[in-house]
Amino acid sequence: MAIKIEMLRCFRAVADHGSLADAADMLGRTPSAVSMMLRQFEDHIGAPLFESARKSRLTPLGELIRAEAERELDHFERTVRSIESLSRAEHGNVRLSATPSVAQVILPPLLKSFMQDFPGVRVEISDTDSATIQRDLAAGRADIALASIGPMQGFDRELVLTDAFGVVCPVDHPLAQNWSRLDWSDLADHRFIANGLCQHIPDPGFQPILDGSTLFVRNTASILSMVRAGAGISILPELSILPEFLDLEFLPLQHCETRREVWMLTPPQMMQTPATRALVAALRAADLDRATLKPVRPRSMSPRPGAGPDTRQE
Repeated sequence: MAIKIEMLRCFRAVADHGSLADAADMLGRTPSAVSMMLRQFEDHIGAPLFESARKSRLTPLGELIRAEAERELDHFERTVRSIESLSRAEHGNVRLSATPSVAQVILPPLLKSFMQDFPGVRVEISDTDSATIQRDLAAGRADIALASIGPMQGFDRELVLTDAFGVVCPVDHPLAQNWSRLDWSDLADHRFIANGLCQHIPDPGFQPILDGSTLFVRNTASILSMVRAGAGISILPELSILPEFLDLEFLPLQHCETRREVWMLTPPQMMQTPATRALVAALRAADLDRATLKPVRPRSMSPRPGAGPDTRQE
């Protein structure tokens, strides 16, 4: 018969209490059940562990085995606590990949609340472009993705928020003066900085502007720097232009119903760790699409030069 963890527990209890009756009370068992378990343990070892039937004094072998049993039981109990805490999402690790605007605007207040509810869970955030996020998810380097990406085989996908596309230009740019009365054709008179997100805008009037662009920039921070330097105007989602960017103007596209869509992609629920499931549930409960995504940008303030927080290609 193999040594069982219950044998070690019974042996330790009897050694600690010095009697079968007291050990049985502590373990919630009958004295006869404890006696039988202890006898099986001694039979397996082939030597007595106590000097007498009263169980008040250990043999020299019993003393040695007691020390080993204590170490094994302590290790086993720590393992059980760790497993139980992981199953309740009290501990664990979640890798979240998100586009920069989502990471900067949406995640801070949400993660503040999540970390208060799950203080033992470690969250790793990677803010990068949608193409990289898709590769990380496919390669198993991310547990949750928040990005503008299409369906992926083997992953669940749900829409979590949308925001409007708009023209980005300096606050003193001519387009900012009468934008409500302008249309796509008015952009043709200005240098246009193309980027990867332009593919999401299907309006026929926009295509000639995109085709005529001689500058393509992938990184959103670089796009904004180019706009600040007067190299041209561009089109980005609203969340890319934070309130701190007082030297830039965001002009919603006229007569354009297209919106940037941010999707949450995850492995199927049965493949998620409890910590991942907890964060997914928090993202769903936040109702991101109806939340106040950012304060209104004050258009009357004087421009303040300088770059704001880092914002990379979405």
